[in-house]
Amino acid sequence: MTTTLRPSGPIHEGADGARDRAYDVCDNGRPVGAVEIAVEPGSAGGAGVLRSLRIDEPVRRRGRGTIAALAAEEVLRGWGCVQVRTDVGAADVPARRLTAALGYTERGRNMIKSLPPVPPALPDGLTARPMSPDEFARWEGSAIAGYAESLVTRGIPAEAALPAARASHAGHLPDGLATEGAHLHLLIHESGTVGHVWVARFEMHPGVLVGYVFDVEVHEEFRGRGYGRALMTEAERIALAAGHDRLGLHVVTANIPAVRLYESLGYEPTRYNLAKQL
Repeated sequence: MTTTLRPSGPIHEGADGARDRAYDVCDNGRPVGAVEIAVEPGSAGGAGVLRSLRIDEPVRRRGRGTIAALAAEEVLRGWGCVQVRTDVGAADVPARRLTAALGYTERGRNMIKSLPPVPPALPDGLTARPMSPDEFARWEGSAIAGYAESLVTRGIPAEAALPAARASHAGHLPDGLATEGAHLHLLIHESGTVGHVWVARFEMHPGVLVGYVFDVEVHEEFRGRGYGRALMTEAERIALAAGHDRLGLHVVTANIPAVRLYESLGYEPTRYNLAKQL
């Protein structure tokens, strides 16, 4: 049989280069699955996205998924993309095998931890408190820049990363420190600030509402002294106080110390963020 893609709907185009289209995966004209691809706003000529790929159960394990994914990459290449990104669930072993075989590599991962019923204590000599308005104003600019850098590592073109980071912060902190459900705390040692953490309620995956670590950082001069672990302890305390029983986060794979820290604290992957050069 010959496996091909057949459009199942029109191309949707939006502002700033956004584009998406759905296709049927067909064997000799008979639908046996579906695939959806996109170019997200600001990514024209850069990164495409393989949003979803499904092959019907009765015809799986016969190479159709591989052919459909390669055909989707060809469409994205025709749209001017030089890279394709996708996400796969940590428990979706077939998808992880397929993407590995096709040359996708991990750029980041989403992780989650079930929290203990009793809030953990901060280490001796450390305290935490909410940010002041002046501290928030100083933090926000550097936080946006840092998030933009992390978006680039996930495959977002550099020229699109900063606008995307600004839009994300505006969406998640529309009222700054007064944003409902947002908690931005500083970690204090001997009256000096050594780092910060931002935790808020977030739908990490469809239907999965958790406390979520949007930003956590130890100031450079204080790194390597265990303050990162203490900040994650404060994140758990914030989440539990807000009524959450799970805490989620995203980590860039290249940040090996952070990955090791989260693994040692009991965080487990839920999704892997992958990318491939076209």
